[in-house]
Amino acid sequence: MTTSPREKNAPRDVNEAAIIAAKSDIASGKNSKKVFIKTYGCQMNVYDSERMADVLSPIGYAPTDAPDHADLVILNTCHIREKAAEKVYSELGRIRKYKETNKPDMKVAVAGCVAQAEGAEIMSRAPVVDMVLGPQTYHKLPEMIAKVHRGTGQLLETEFDTLEKFDELPELRQPKGFSSFLTIQEGCDKFCTFCVVPYTRGAEVSRSVAHVVAEARQLAAHGVREITLIGQNVNAYNGLGEDGKEWTLGQLIRHVALIGGIDRIRFTTSHPRDMDDDLIETLGNEPKLMPYLHLPIQAGSNKVLHAMNRGHTYAEYKELIAKIRAARPDIALSGDFIVGFPGETETDFQQTMKCVEEIGYGSSFSFKYSVRPGTPGAGLPRQVPEDEKQDRLVRLQALLYQQQQDFNKSLIGQTLSVLVEGVGRKDDQLFGRSPYLQGTHFDGPKDLVGQIVNVKITDAGRNSLVGELA
Repeated sequence: MTTSPREKNAPRDVNEAAIIAAKSDIASGKNSKKVFIKTYGCQMNVYDSERMADVLSPIGYAPTDAPDHADLVILNTCHIREKAAEKVYSELGRIRKYKETNKPDMKVAVAGCVAQAEGAEIMSRAPVVDMVLGPQTYHKLPEMIAKVHRGTGQLLETEFDTLEKFDELPELRQPKGFSSFLTIQEGCDKFCTFCVVPYTRGAEVSRSVAHVVAEARQLAAHGVREITLIGQNVNAYNGLGEDGKEWTLGQLIRHVALIGGIDRIRFTTSHPRDMDDDLIETLGNEPKLMPYLHLPIQAGSNKVLHAMNRGHTYAEYKELIAKIRAARPDIALSGDFIVGFPGETETDFQQTMKCVEEIGYGSSFSFKYSVRPGTPGAGLPRQVPEDEKQDRLVRLQALLYQQQQDFNKSLIGQTLSVLVEGVGRKDDQLFGRSPYLQGTHFDGPKDLVGQIVNVKITDAGRNSLVGELA
């Protein structure tokens, strides 16, 4: 039951778990209990895990990165990829053996999207689990824990009450480091035929501007200098503004940029259908907004895009990219790609390859299509054989990885601003993030940690940069 912590804000692979082990003021000795939170999936789950730690602090739980010492273990799950549920059951099997042998009083909770989709089955299939809670209900953790200890009450919570969740969360956060995620929108109304998010996260809901700004200010007061605004479809944001009208994401970004101490802003993940002119203009005009955009297309074939219910064509996506680059010439693009969607032919796949060649990506995430039970894609005819999917993925990734390396090498000789997040593995080495999210290593004094400094890039790999103080 051990997992290595990931580098903070490194690109997330939904198949790899991360450990949330936040330090808190209460954890210095006032809390007598320990909670271990293992997080699978996207940035939204990372944010949710951090907020679960915040919810538990007032009732005496301090985070730990050692599951063997935990009084409460929470698996915050993701349902996006194939066999996600089976990975959770496998982990629960390990927890059960440890609990029976060493720590019979340990309590176990399953949270997140697998919990939302399969809550009742989890309760019946894994008796070691004491609580199951969906992604909109983790503010109820203290209440559920009390019911567990009393042996009474409903221990399955999977209601869609997103706004109640945010209303009930404690205002106090314990951010780790100098950059932080901030959820502004949850849910999805797009119903792509390959995706379970509308069924596990519910409809699109946006937080009010006042709530977002209050949390951003609180983060700034704790030393956070970079905020990433996150949502399943973050650019579908339409929260209630301070003028009583619905605000767009562009309006919100410009407002958050006014907060003292917040020097860098990012947002993810965006949908092409919600990329409006106001947001594109904000990309071009707001200096605190980093020149990096994650805008998935998934496939280059119009036939496949239609079957996926993406709601746009490749030509429309390409035109949108042209407008974005005209507004922000230094922008780097990131994308998602799925190969082997039902009915995809070699000709369709070649159109995806052409899309990648024509658009050009600085980073990317690519996957084989996996059947998600309950989604329309699961019942489509002409499922692509596994060996064909694997062959296409290998060819696509070779192109995407080459583009990523070429982009990183194009930065050699340039001077970039870097937010210094900590020390590196070598003596006198520092580590930070460039505007394009690459990890960047360079030599410098430790008192630069937490500062934004100029670094001249001298070398580049596929995933990271090397430089020297400018």
